[in-house]
Amino acid sequence: MEKRILGLDPGLATLGFGAVLCNPAATGAAQVSILDFGIIQTPAHQEIGDRLCMIYDDLHSLLDYVQPDLVAIEKLFFYRMGNTIAVAQARGIVVLVVAQFKLASVEFTPAQVKQALTGYGNADKQEVQQAVARELKLEKAPKPDDAADALALALTAWFQA
Repeated sequence: MEKRILGLDPGLATLGFGAVLCNPAATGAAQVSILDFGIIQTPAHQEIGDRLCMIYDDLHSLLDYVQPDLVAIEKLFFYRMGNTIAVAQARGIVVLVVAQFKLASVEFTPAQVKQALTGYGNADKQEVQQAVARELKLEKAPKPDDAADALALALTAWFQA
């Protein structure tokens, strides 16, 4: 049975999304293909409340469009972010909207995603993007980086299924 997995890389200025369609084959070789990927952007000059409302509305539209069976969300790590509070607020909107749609969700740390895609938890961004391109049979890594990260989250959820 095919499964739609949506990866979300939370951020206030840029929220990455990547949706994949997973088809377990009868022969044992599963096939994964891209449904869609991109970003939700909010203007820096707008008030934070307006930006969060924009994320809320755009996520509702995205979930209506993709109709995922599972959502993979990146976990926050405080030690490496200068804008932790803003990202946490945006992530809260992501969790809220996913809950409103009553969707199953999983969370992964960046190290878990790196481990799943490259076999190495300290892989760099370029190695992860190359793995995403390889797994999805793309000539080059998807752009922008936030969308590629979201696709990496979706693939990690598929590998863990």
